[in-house]
Amino acid sequence: MTKETPPVCSYEGSDYQQSFWEEGERAYEDAAEAIALKRLLPKSGQWMLELGAGAGRNTPRYQDFNRVALLDYSRTQLAQARQRLGAPDRYLFIAADVYHLPFVAGRFDAATMIRTLHHMADPVLALSQVARVMTPGGIFILEFANKRNLKAIFRYGLGAQSWNPFTMEPVEFAKLNFDFHPKAVRSYLREVGFRIDKQLTVSHFRIGFLKRNISTRLLAALDGLLQWTGSFMQLSPSVFTRCEAAGEGPEASEGALFQCPVCRTDLAGLGHSFTCAGCGETWKYQDGIYDFRIKSPS
Repeated sequence: MTKETPPVCSYEGSDYQQSFWEEGERAYEDAAEAIALKRLLPKSGQWMLELGAGAGRNTPRYQDFNRVALLDYSRTQLAQARQRLGAPDRYLFIAADVYHLPFVAGRFDAATMIRTLHHMADPVLALSQVARVMTPGGIFILEFANKRNLKAIFRYGLGAQSWNPFTMEPVEFAKLNFDFHPKAVRSYLREVGFRIDKQLTVSHFRIGFLKRNISTRLLAALDGLLQWTGSFMQLSPSVFTRCEAAGEGPEASEGALFQCPVCRTDLAGLGHSFTCAGCGETWKYQDGIYDFRIKSPS
């Protein structure tokens, strides 16, 4: 990997799905995100790109799309997704980093990036890659961790936190874990060519006491009632933004899906390994997973 490439956060070998979602009292957050996605997703589509798909938690929510490409840097997370979802032809499992998406330009008419931008040290570079592979007019749904949330504001006001939630720069609260200001994220999206269509605020009640004492169904319903406030203020810890890709870019034909992430040569076919005719790199297909992770220089 070149020196200019930002560091990549890897969940290789992690039990994230089980420890965080299934055993970590996150049923409310999952239900609230399901409401937001239902409101923002297109009614149908040909190709959905799920960026940071992990173990496939959100993938069943994309049933109205003919094909879904699940992309994650971790092969072990994708293996969990294959086991969870089965392996029907409509799913493709791809190990790659968001800074080097291995797809031809203009291929996807929809994409999501949920709980993934907060691992991006260079969010503009990551989002520019998403914009590149979107068809003109394609819908991109981005979720990001909001640094200007009510808890952070109160903590800052009481002197319990050093960083300012009102400044534009991201805050790295743990290694490769960033919170972003909503205005900054909107500027990133516009910079790479997205037009912002709608914003929803999500997870308003992310408080342990509430989650332990109020039913998940009721909390999620209350969250759903407040999500529309994202159109004029964003004070929740999670923000969903629906965007439309710029109409000036190319729209992919029915040819290749994959492209070499090193030299951008098209790679023909599916269901096998590739040797790039342009640079000679070999990209493996093994156990139902395409591996397009760029190796670090030795």
